[in-house]
Amino acid sequence: MTSDLIQEAIAYIRSVEDPELVRAIQVRWNSLTKPVGSLGKLETLVLRYGLIRGTAMPSISNKGLFIFCADHGVTAEGVSAYPAEVTGQMVRNFLRGGAAINVLCRQFTIKPVVVDVGVRGGTELGVVQRKIAPGTRNFTREEAMTAAQAVESVEIGIRLAQDAAAHFDVLGAGEMGIGNSTTAAALLSAFSGRDPAETAGRGTGINDADLAAKLAVIRTALRRHQPDPGDPLDVLKKIGGLEIGATAGLILGAAAVRVPVVLDGFISCTAALVARALSPHALDTVIFSHRSAEPGHKLLLHLLGVEPLFELDMRLGEGTGAALAINLLEASIRLYREMATFQDAAVSEAARTSPRL
Repeated sequence: MTSDLIQEAIAYIRSVEDPELVRAIQVRWNSLTKPVGSLGKLETLVLRYGLIRGTAMPSISNKGLFIFCADHGVTAEGVSAYPAEVTGQMVRNFLRGGAAINVLCRQFTIKPVVVDVGVRGGTELGVVQRKIAPGTRNFTREEAMTAAQAVESVEIGIRLAQDAAAHFDVLGAGEMGIGNSTTAAALLSAFSGRDPAETAGRGTGINDADLAAKLAVIRTALRRHQPDPGDPLDVLKKIGGLEIGATAGLILGAAAVRVPVVLDGFISCTAALVARALSPHALDTVIFSHRSAEPGHKLLLHLLGVEPLFELDMRLGEGTGAALAINLLEASIRLYREMATFQDAAVSEAARTSPRL
């Protein structure tokens, strides 16, 4: 099952490859007062951003970061060190500006957008209300959501990306949902064929006994539902999360309008598995911020064939890694735009090939 909106977004997604633009950006980098290639991944990052935006002089003025929030029925199986009500409590913390992601967004002048796609309880003032259901169902006993709910979660992300394109030059994606590391590990196992022992970690900090129970929960769900990796919406429906579906939709919607999406950690990156299965070129406009401490994240990134910008042993979520990466992207673009050229600075161009200036 899909929808006209999803198919329309997919129809607009194209490869960002452009050899002439690559040459133009490289010529600009090589004209600046530094040895060729001496800024390493920062140069590659600007090249990626320029290709996404379709310009040899890219800029960033406005930055937004979506925090998709939803509950997970599988928490009833004791897979998290925290009770389910913490999801709603953290939503309130986001809205009050007290979470780690709020601190980083203030530091880097990023606008946080808190989206409720499935949090238990009432509506919080200041949240973007897109609640589909009060969380998913317990996927050890029944499918996580209906087919219609899975489609709706993706559509929500697409619409948010379409609206955001008029206001932001870059988007970040983070999440909040107690139990969602179990859901993410289940998704990774479904798409990769790997046992949960390779895809699941300690999440919020569970002990050995609880980790063993978590692995058993995921195995039970996979055996019961037999999700089809060739049908990403089937996988999402059976063992997915509402916030993960919305993130997948954000990736698709942003790819259709050529706005980069910077993904956070393990949970957010599982949405890339869904998006890629729907449209392979959707990941052309995705920037992967960091490799988290969750063991499945390394496998996931390898499966996608991507290299993140940094590795800081983070596993908080919320979009914290994405916020740091957006700041790094902005700094890289400022270097590219504001450094003097050899000609402007009257510096000998022989320095280009020197190991240092």
